[in-house]
Amino acid sequence: MVRQIQVQGVFAENSYLFIDDDTRSGFIIDPGAQAGVIYDAVVRGGYTIEKILLTHGHFDHFGAAELLREKLAAPIYIYTPDARYLTDTALNLSGAVGQPITVPHYEEVYDGETIRLKANNSFSLKVIATPGHTPGSVTYWSEDEKVAFVGDTLYEHGPGLTHFPGGNRSDLERSIVERILTLPPETMLYSGHSSPVTVATERRLLLG
Repeated sequence: MVRQIQVQGVFAENSYLFIDDDTRSGFIIDPGAQAGVIYDAVVRGGYTIEKILLTHGHFDHFGAAELLREKLAAPIYIYTPDARYLTDTALNLSGAVGQPITVPHYEEVYDGETIRLKANNSFSLKVIATPGHTPGSVTYWSEDEKVAFVGDTLYEHGPGLTHFPGGNRSDLERSIVERILTLPPETMLYSGHSSPVTVATERRLLLG
């Protein structure tokens, strides 16, 4: 089950709960702001959160992560190239808006890793490196559930932005074409700032 929670910090952002229906356990993806709102959703649902997963290192995707880590005893994970963003307010853009945020406690994931739920080993997400928006942007893909969390790499209306520190347009386009649009066509793509869209629909939009 995917539950989208739109949170409002400096920007509106989509945070997600990815929950195994059988065990009521799962993951939080990109808790950008309003830790209390996300925490209340977890408590009301009776969910156990095992891990907090970040698609990349911009503050509007991790602003609530540290507090949720403390309240839920769930470690934070990020792909290695973006780890430095969590402690650098220039790279993570929080300094530019006058609200410096850092995350001192985190662990790292690697490209191709499968992150499994301890409560149900078959419930999992695969880490797919999709650099371009940032060097360490990733997509978390569940083949069984037919969903992928793409962060800011791709939106309903097209590619993400690349003008921030570390952004690279050619890398982004390659990530989209070679690593996201090659997923099964029925896969639902969940982004940080748009409505969900299938791979098939996005392929028609971008590739014709």
